[in-house]
Amino acid sequence: MPYRASCHCGQVALQADGQITGVMSCNCSMCRRKGSLLWFVPREQVQLLTPEGAAATYTFNQHVIRHRFCPRCGIHPYGEGTDPQGRAMVAVNVRCIDELDLDAIPVQHFDGRSL
Repeated sequence: MPYRASCHCGQVALQADGQITGVMSCNCSMCRRKGSLLWFVPREQVQLLTPEGAAATYTFNQHVIRHRFCPRCGIHPYGEGTDPQGRAMVAVNVRCIDELDLDAIPVQHFDGRSL
């Protein structure tokens, strides 16, 4: 199923194909502040609907995750990185998907603070 995610103003938007069977809530210094709920999708199942340059990038710590956000409204719709097998992945912030029943999605808590 295709899901469309975007920032508040619409400058950064994407479409991800797949089933949302669960999301991750991380308590690292970045995710804790953003409050995002992350759905991990293989990069080939994600299509940017706006130019890649529309999103700004922030990295920290080991600089392996590219946190993508809108420079206009500040919302973080997604991040980019690789899974443990080296495959390109996108972490979609499901809070940026309109009309999604967040209470119906199981949340796995990840202790990113301890890494």
